[in-house]
Amino acid sequence: MSQPGHDADSAKRMAENYERYFVPNIGAPVAAELVREAELRPGERVLDAACGTGVVAKLAAERVAPGGSVTGLDLNQAMLEVARETTPAGVAIDWHQAPAAQLPLPDESFDAVLCGMGLQFFPDGEAGLREFHRVLVAGGRLAANVPGPTPPPFRIMAEVLGRHVDPDCAKFVHAVFSLDDPGKLRDLARRAGFEDVDVRSAAISLELPPPKDFLWQYIRSTPLAAVVGGMGEESRAALGDAFSEGCREFSSKGPLEGAVTMLTLIATK
Repeated sequence: MSQPGHDADSAKRMAENYERYFVPNIGAPVAAELVREAELRPGERVLDAACGTGVVAKLAAERVAPGGSVTGLDLNQAMLEVARETTPAGVAIDWHQAPAAQLPLPDESFDAVLCGMGLQFFPDGEAGLREFHRVLVAGGRLAANVPGPTPPPFRIMAEVLGRHVDPDCAKFVHAVFSLDDPGKLRDLARRAGFEDVDVRSAAISLELPPPKDFLWQYIRSTPLAAVVGGMGEESRAALGDAFSEGCREFSSKGPLEGAVTMLTLIATK
């Protein structure tokens, strides 16, 4: 069994890698689109739920200044530590550690709730959306996005991880894209109490590194690191080669060419 200190160190490394690799490659362009869709205004009070290292919260802080406020909330303490460490000087964001389905926040305290690429991981999506509804003022709005369907490079990643490492690794990759049905998103929001509900779809181009680099950057930025990290050198090389070969048609010039379709739920209380 791992010692608690080792677990904390591993979690912190993963959060640092998430900020270093995942945010520039995927998180930042997706967050920019979410913040644009949210149509934030100066002076508004914003909650970024399931905030990770805070890429959405930091962009939101720019939009609601002057006079606005931003709160970031995540269950993962290591992610919040990195969020605090990477917040620009002069930007005030109030960070909280808590699950999205149990917000430690008062009723009707936000003009907007944002949730970037997190809803698909909620154990109970309806419960989380009910909490978002509770903390919004009358007329307040929710903007939440989820990725899907699975882009080809990620289908290939799931296949080679399942074949070379463990089927549960493939399940994790597929889980990222598991809420890609606009009808399900609408139903979740309506059951949670939202009445004015819209789901929008947009393809976002991603500038990714070469396949092998992207594979290991993605692994190190996610819980996959705990499983794949114990592989031997030969097994790691075989995994990288298999992914690179599978992505050959998407990486003719070296970098991995790709895009992700994002579904954005816009709902008003």
